[in-house]
Amino acid sequence: MPVKNNLIEEIITGIEDKKGNETKLINLKKFDNVIADYFIITDATSNTQVRAISDNVRRRLKEKHNVSPYGVEGEENAEWILLDYGDIIIHIFQRPAREYYDIEGLWADADITEI
Repeated sequence: MPVKNNLIEEIITGIEDKKGNETKLINLKKFDNVIADYFIITDATSNTQVRAISDNVRRRLKEKHNVSPYGVEGEENAEWILLDYGDIIIHIFQRPAREYYDIEGLWADADITEI
């Protein structure tokens, strides 16, 4: 797998291309027994935009780095799509779902960077 920083930059570009809102990078490396090193969180205004962000990120990572997600969840209703790239997990929410699940609040002790 390519260097994580290159993937993170590509993911953020893919999100920005489709106008993701309030994108944050959560660094989880200092915690033991977590499922990933990073969460990237963003939100969108509709299920169409959530899907567009997801599709764009997946396309860019496949074309530029030849990587595909290990798993994808939530495509059916697109209120919250999760893309699992191993050490990097991307959460693309509609705003109400993001507020409800409050992942940033759950990981408030982590290093959080606003993009």
